[in-house]
Amino acid sequence: MENYLLQIAVVIILLPLVGSLIAGLLGKVIGKSATHWITVSLVGIAFFLSCYVAEVILLKGHPTVEGVLYGWVKSGAYQFNVALLIDRLSAMMTCVVLFVSFMVHIYTIGYMADDPGYQRFFSYVSLFTFSMLVLVLANNFLLLFFGWEGVGLVSYLLIGFWFKREAAVFGSLKAFLANRVGDMGFLLALAGVLLYFGTLNYGEVFAQANSVANKTMMLFPGVPVSIITVICVLLFIGAMGKSAQVPLHVWLPESMEGPTPISALIHAATMVTAGIYMVARMSPLFELSPASLSLVLTLGAITCLFMGILAVFHQDIKRVIAYSTLSQLGYMAVALGASAYNAAIFHLITHAFFKALLFLCAGSVIIAMHHEQDMRKMGGLAPYMPITYLTFVIGALALSAIPPFSGFYSKDAIIEAVHLSTTPGAGFAYFCVAVGAFITPLYIFRALFLTFHGKTRMDEHMQRHVHESPWVVLIPLIALAVPSIIAGGILIGPILYAQNNLLGNSIFVAGPHNVLFTMAQTVEGAQRMALEAGHSFTFWLALAGIFTAWIFNLRFPALAEFLKQRFAALYRIIELKYGFDDFNQIVLVHGARKLGNFFYQVTDLKFIDGFFVNGSGKFIRWFANVSRRMQTGYIYDYTLVMIIGIVVIMGWLLF
Repeated sequence: MENYLLQIAVVIILLPLVGSLIAGLLGKVIGKSATHWITVSLVGIAFFLSCYVAEVILLKGHPTVEGVLYGWVKSGAYQFNVALLIDRLSAMMTCVVLFVSFMVHIYTIGYMADDPGYQRFFSYVSLFTFSMLVLVLANNFLLLFFGWEGVGLVSYLLIGFWFKREAAVFGSLKAFLANRVGDMGFLLALAGVLLYFGTLNYGEVFAQANSVANKTMMLFPGVPVSIITVICVLLFIGAMGKSAQVPLHVWLPESMEGPTPISALIHAATMVTAGIYMVARMSPLFELSPASLSLVLTLGAITCLFMGILAVFHQDIKRVIAYSTLSQLGYMAVALGASAYNAAIFHLITHAFFKALLFLCAGSVIIAMHHEQDMRKMGGLAPYMPITYLTFVIGALALSAIPPFSGFYSKDAIIEAVHLSTTPGAGFAYFCVAVGAFITPLYIFRALFLTFHGKTRMDEHMQRHVHESPWVVLIPLIALAVPSIIAGGILIGPILYAQNNLLGNSIFVAGPHNVLFTMAQTVEGAQRMALEAGHSFTFWLALAGIFTAWIFNLRFPALAEFLKQRFAALYRIIELKYGFDDFNQIVLVHGARKLGNFFYQVTDLKFIDGFFVNGSGKFIRWFANVSRRMQTGYIYDYTLVMIIGIVVIMGWLLF
């Protein structure tokens, strides 16, 4: 059975790659229709195969399957293999990734129908899916890094898909460079793992973790630092790049310059959750480093609150949802820092459904509005687009953590876990996630009201032509709306509180950190949680957020403008996105250009070219001129030189 499951896993990984190659190399030959049929079918088959693997591993309790496909590199004592790990965590993650990817592939048929790069886009999306599957199913750091870099590279191609747009080129480059910063930390972590553990295989590293936990290194003279802490911090720097945690979050809003289907794929269950998945996978290491957990907790809390605030003030419907993703990734990071890894993965799963749903709903609106994304030019769309409106409402309620929608269970579990956590920084984190419970419904219902309610702000031409999207676009919305409603209630017990939970021994939590075990003692089931939501302070915060959005955007819109003018300085700070982008542009980008120009002008032109290259030529020319003057042709001149030379030599010998 082990070999059979391993073979299925190989097929799951290769199917999207085959689809990508066919679409990329033969797309123009076989045409649009054949391209989407082939790529969608292959990803669909991979999804159903992943469901079978998940059933065997998760429901039937088959033990972990691990196998080497072939030897990759052998260097001295080191052996690096292409090997897969099929356990509860990777099986569940594979299923979620492929479901969202399958929906996005179907949706793309309608959204990109008139785009000249139709086949190229399908090739990129399938390649993106392949890279993510490699990342998830890897059993060692090196193969993980291969998939990690793969999603980074393909995201660059997808964000800059419309490469004739300057904003798209800028966004793709920004995403690529920000991820390279994080990836440098990840690469240094891999070097540390190889140096101190002598292997990159997960199982072998985790088995040695306790023996390495007491070892230190001199990171600074006279300052011993735990090796495990250094490795975990470097790993999290890698996660900060992929999962867009402050301050490496700046690339994610710019990724909105790509087509909406890839925005949904990047933001829902693939690239941005890679960092969350990686930290959860490395839980045996992070549990030995309280300092790393505290760092993860604090940065996640900052991202959760302050990125959510930015979403309140954006007018672009896609960017509102993009900043929402940043905030929700902050929730997941907070859960990781509180050692509630299962809660982080649980929120990752539920978030994948409702965030993909919200992005695809936004795309449906953009199609209807002829690619207009400014919510100030919308309004009153609900009667024109009833299915899109209804599914957007479902996504908004799930995101806002309103029972019984899926986000209610996962987000409340994180908030409660942080409340019980003793990790340093947990008090600050609890404040941030609790305020985030108010901010989240405020920004998403603001988007809902501005887009679908109130008086229309469309011109007459747009009103005559706006209509519901075609069924190839609506089917994925309906398919994603279903788990957005029911997934949370179904999965909360099996993932979080069951004695033999669905993630099993894929996750390790040290006894003193196990807040979910404490929570499990008082939980009485999903239905009871939903019925007793009124006893929760965060539930009333969520309702207050919805009510505030209604007041400011439908009932008294002039009040928002008054407050904007009253607190102009604060609004300006938020408008500048806390200055992160300006700092990067002024200090890093322009600073690097000025430094490069300085080295070019001074080091290159004046020192190397001026002193060494041109200077050596001038010296030889000068020396030749002096030497030429000494060649007078008179014997007495040469005799004088000889006499002077003899006197100098004699003096040197005598004295």
